[in-house]
Formats: sequence, structure tokens, C-alpha cells
Amino acid sequence: MLEILHRIIQEVNTAPDLNAALAVIVKEVKQAVKADVCSVYLTDYENRRHVLAATHGLRKEAVGKVSLPLHRGLVGLVCERAEPVSVDDAPSHPRYLFVTETGEVLYHGFLGVPVIQNRKVLGVLVVRQRKPRQFDDNEITFVFTLAAQLAGAITHAQASGELSRDLNLTADTPARFLRGRPSSSGVAIGSVVVTYRAADLEAVPDRRAEDAEAEIEQFRAAVAGVEESLRSLKTRIGKVLPVEEQALFDALLLMLGSDSLVSQTIGRIHHGEWVQTALRNTIEEHALVFDKMDDVYLRERASDIRDLGRRILMHLQTDTPRSVNYPDQTILVGEDVGAVELMEVPRERLVGIISAAGSGASHVAILARAMGVPAVMGVADLPVSRMEGREVIVDGYHGRVYVSPTPSVLSEYKRLEAEDRALFLELEKLKGEPSETTDGVQVPLYLNTGLVPDTGTLGTGESSGVGLYRTELPFMVRDRFPGEESQIVNYRLVLEAFAPRPVTLRTLDIGGDKSLPYFPMKESNPFLGWRGIRVSLDHPEIFLTQIRAMLRAAVGLYNMQIMLPMVTSVSEVDELMLLIQRAHDELEEEGYPVAMPRIGVMVEVPAAAFQIDALARRVDFLSVGSNDLTQYLLAVDRNNPRVAELYSELHPAVLKTLVQIVEGAKRYGCPVSVCGEMAGHPPATVLLLGMGVDSLSMSAGSLLRVKWVIRSFSRSHARQLLQAALRMEDVQQVRRLMEGALEDVGLGGLVRAGS
Repeated sequence: MLEILHRIIQEVNTAPDLNAALAVIVKEVKQAVKADVCSVYLTDYENRRHVLAATHGLRKEAVGKVSLPLHRGLVGLVCERAEPVSVDDAPSHPRYLFVTETGEVLYHGFLGVPVIQNRKVLGVLVVRQRKPRQFDDNEITFVFTLAAQLAGAITHAQASGELSRDLNLTADTPARFLRGRPSSSGVAIGSVVVTYRAADLEAVPDRRAEDAEAEIEQFRAAVAGVEESLRSLKTRIGKVLPVEEQALFDALLLMLGSDSLVSQTIGRIHHGEWVQTALRNTIEEHALVFDKMDDVYLRERASDIRDLGRRILMHLQTDTPRSVNYPDQTILVGEDVGAVELMEVPRERLVGIISAAGSGASHVAILARAMGVPAVMGVADLPVSRMEGREVIVDGYHGRVYVSPTPSVLSEYKRLEAEDRALFLELEKLKGEPSETTDGVQVPLYLNTGLVPDTGTLGTGESSGVGLYRTELPFMVRDRFPGEESQIVNYRLVLEAFAPRPVTLRTLDIGGDKSLPYFPMKESNPFLGWRGIRVSLDHPEIFLTQIRAMLRAAVGLYNMQIMLPMVTSVSEVDELMLLIQRAHDELEEEGYPVAMPRIGVMVEVPAAAFQIDALARRVDFLSVGSNDLTQYLLAVDRNNPRVAELYSELHPAVLKTLVQIVEGAKRYGCPVSVCGEMAGHPPATVLLLGMGVDSLSMSAGSLLRVKWVIRSFSRSHARQLLQAALRMEDVQQVRRLMEGALEDVGLGGLVRAGS
């Protein structure tokens, strides 16, 4: 039965449209359970009916024409209960409803299973038997599993209008869009261009090298070709992309030029692997390191590595690039849109991005925000293969995608699109203006970054400095720990780029779920395991080398701060402070004119939040890692689509914890910053302002929006809103309060489409 199940699921997933998927289901299920009839009824809530959408065993001409009243009969009972119903003698059941139009006779055995998506019953899969029959548990779970496979196909059909066109079935208006994650705000209307991977690394077969030296030369030429194309793209985008975001391409070039990627591939060729096999194995080994990481920002780098691998493979396979015609209003769509694929679209024609995979931390999302292009990532039900040339609407505020929208929806979004353009012009006027409340309180805005490997021109005039610089990337792309001298080069570049503005360097945050290829770690529960400063304390030689590099890089600049991640107890801080002092004293003895920097800790573990007084007495500043703190407090993985809706930084528990952190820090005069998505979220900005947070750190794309919010509120007004929010018990109440507050000051366009 399992083999049959897998085969049917494969056929359903590859079906070209809903009708084909339904035909597969009804035919195969009937045969698999040896039933007389199998049918699918789709639920039309607006017209209060269950429409016969497919059948194998009843009259074919009844499909799309025969329907059952909503909540009537056994089909209606399945829909009401939203659970399977099995009856051995259906005619004797009080809810039985006999329908002659389908050619039905007195079928006795009945099994009905709901098709559910996002808690809503979309239809019912029904199996019938002429004779009385009690379906067993294996048969029920078999049908139930296949019903779940139909949910995605039905959702596609609702969003594209296929249901109303082919079955005269009216989909609910709220269901006429596909859901994803809002990753770059804005509204876009355009024509789809599907981007796909021309070179498939997974399809490369295992082969032996015939001429190792010739294949190595071929590999080096391919790497050089990709490097040249990346540099060309970087030059082209220099006119349309902020300088700090061009560092993304520097990161790709750093990965491409890393000793480990090139040398490991060549080493595999020397050991007898075919060049394409060697490339595949090396790329996957590097990507898997990132795949296992908890930090979503770093985990997204696996996609970048695989994209580089595919591009090298493309050069190995052919020198003829694929030609694509981009319409004036291009919406780029793909299973997993890559940053380089995005930049291949002429900027003047790109208006929106939709990706089935990815999150707000992917390169594409970061680039989209920097370029002001609306983007929706993580659209799980995206029918990519059937979207080429289709007209779509991208709602980057709510994470919605409308495929072949109705005239009324299209008209409304055209109006919202025009208002969005006006909003963008208003934001541009804020460049160079101070980040100051209406009652004169200065709230510095800092930048989160980690992609400054080899550029000295990263600074942005809108930031007061760098609030979080992730130091992990140079460690990830090598085949050994970087030495003190190589680390100095990286840190000096970012410190010089922002001098005299402060730059906060976070010490190495690896361990458990962020293992390095040359420093493997295996744990049963890596998310709560050996990571962050726990690794630093167990391996002080790694920590001391990094601290020495940081201190030497800052000589003469005096703008560096050091931040310690994943703190859970004050003893950890005490030990690390002693190590930092030791590194400082050693360098002084060696003749380096180093200065002792300001030291802070990240508050991202609930334990740290509840020891805030003790921490504030020991350090110079605190930075709240809002992403991790929210996840730990709510026990929600925000990247898990099944529970992502439960993740919200506006949750009352999160707000109360933040208030406790700020109040505890203020008692000791310790400044508090907030970094992460919360800092760049306009409704949360007002609440953080009310708490008395000293500064905010965010991605570059959020700076102007947050500045507008700060310049529109007084701290006293923000305090009043905070007190109201703290009295609320539900996150939805808080969200409505804050969105209403933004509406009241004319900033509703920051959280929804339209002015």
C-alpha cells in the first residue's frame, strides 16, 4: 500500500491542473481500496453547496453540474466535523441523502474524508461500496493521506480562478490569493517570468575522471567565468543598488574564491572523481553546514552556495547563456529565486518578486528591500510551472499573491500601487533628516550586517553606525579557522568604512546547530546545545584570537564595541571579560597601542532577561536579540510554516519581558538597543520608543520607514500607547491598537497597501 501511495502522490504533484489531479485521485483510490465509486466534492461556501468535481463510478456528465446542499447528507457531515466519517450501511444513517442525478444506486459502504488547508475544509473525498462495508483503519488513513495531497492543488485552482472557470465554483474572496511571507513591502502588478535552474547539480551522475589535469583546468576556467559574470553584474547594479547592499556580491565572490571550495573540488578530482561529480559533492558539503543552522540569516547562505555551484556547472556544461525576454513590468517567480538571478533582470523592468522558498533573511529579500521592490517569499502553494506569462499582483505588505486577478481586485490594487509610489517619494524626502521624536528625543538607528568581507565603502548616511556585525561568514567559507592577521583585515574594513561612527562586532556565534566544516559538532538537541559563548569558554584559544584581531583592527579608530552572544548566566560574562582584559594586556605588552572597547551582551535567552540587573552592572550596553528572544519565549520556530502565525514580537509576553529588560538596565544607567526584525517593524517601533529603548538596529531597507515613525510620535504619546498595549491579553488586540495609531498620524501606508 505504501508503494501505491507514493506513486499516486507523485502523479498528483506532477498533474498539469486540478482536473488532472482529481482524475488521478478518484481512479487510483477506487482501485487501491477496491471500491465501486470514488468521488470528490468541493465546498462552495458562498453558494452553500458541495459540488461534484470528479468521479470514477458515477455519471461523468454530472461533474460540475450536480451539487449537494451545504451541511446536508453524509458529505455535509464530514465537512461539519472536519474529520473522516465511515459508515457500513449509509442508507440507514439519519443524514443519508439519495441523489439520482449522479446515476447513484443504493450504495451501502461509505467513507468520507475532509480535504483541509489552513483549518478550512475545501472539499470531501468520498469512497462508496454497493454492499455494506466497514473500511478499516489502514484504508481510512490511506484515503486521508491522499486527501491532504489535494489541498495544495485546490488552493492553486482557487487563486488562479480555475475553479470558477472549469467547475462554475465560486471561491471565497479571502481564498483568492496565495499566502507567503511579506519580505519587502509594497504593491506590484505585472507579468510573470519564471526563473529556473538550467543546471541541476542533483542530477549529476557519479563518474570517474578520465583526465584529471584537463578536468581541473576546465574547472578553473568555469570558476573564472562565474567570477567574471558576478563582477560584471556588480558593476551594472552599482547605479541602482545602495553601496552597502553591493556587499552581497562581495560575499558571493568570497565564497567563490574560498580555498576550501576550490581546493576541495580539485582534491576530489585528483582522487578520481569526474569534475561535475566533484563539484556537486563539494557544494553539498558546504551547503549542509549552513542548512543545519538555527540562525535564519546564516541558514539562507546555503541557497547562495548551491546557486554558485549551479552557475559553475552551467559553465562546465555549456558556454551559451540562456536568453530571456523580460517584459516592462516583470514579476520574477521561481521555486527558490537566487540573488544573482534577480540581478540579471534589467532594473527598470523588475517590479516584483515571488519565491516558493526563502524568507525575509535571504539575499533576495535583502536586495528587494534595498531596491524598493515588493517581494513575497515562502509561498508554499506556488504553482511555479504554470505561471509563465500570467498577470499577478504582489502584495508585499501582507504576503499575498493574486494570480490572474479579477477586474475588481486589479482595479483596487492599481489604485493602491499609485498610492504606494507616492509613499516612496515621501520616504525619500527623509534622507539626511535626524531620527528624532516630535518632543526632541534622539533615537539613533543602526545597521545590521555581516557581509563586508572585502569592501571599504559600506557606509550609509542614514545609519548612525553598525549595531550588529556578524563575524561568522569568514569562518564559514574556509577549510580552517582564520588566523589573527586575516581577521584583522575583515574587521578593519568595516571599522574604517563607518569611522567615526560606532561598529558593534559580535563575537563568533557558532556551535551545535552552526558547526563549521572543519569543527564538527553532533548533538541530539543542537538548538539548546553547545553554541555561542559556550563554545568560546570551552575553547578560549579561538575566542582570544578573535578578540586580539578585533582590538588590533580598532587601533587609531576608537569606534569598536564588542558584543557577546547567547549569554545565560553572569558567570559566563565574568569569565569572558577576564579573557578580553587578558588579550588587551598581552597586546599592550607586545607594543600595540590598543584601547579597551565598550563591552555588551546580547539578551536573547529568557534567563538573561530575568537576570538583567546583574548583567547591567557588569557591561557597558545591552542589545536585545528580538528574533531569538521571541522564539524562545513563545516556543515557536518562526521559519516553520505550520506555526509561523504564532510568532509575533507584539505578543504581550514579549512586550512585558522587554519592559523588564529596559527598566532593569535603566536602574544602572546601562543603554539598551534592540536589533532584529522587531526594530524595523513600524508598529513595534512605537512601543519600543515608549519603553525608553535608547537605539534600534535593523537592515538598511527599514531605516527610512522607522525614521518616519520616530519623527511622527512623541515619547509621551508612545508611552501612553505602550501602557494600553500592556493591558491587553491578545496579540491581535495589540496589533490593531498599533496599526490604528499609525493610521491616526497618517502612516497607515507603512503597514498596508495604500496611503
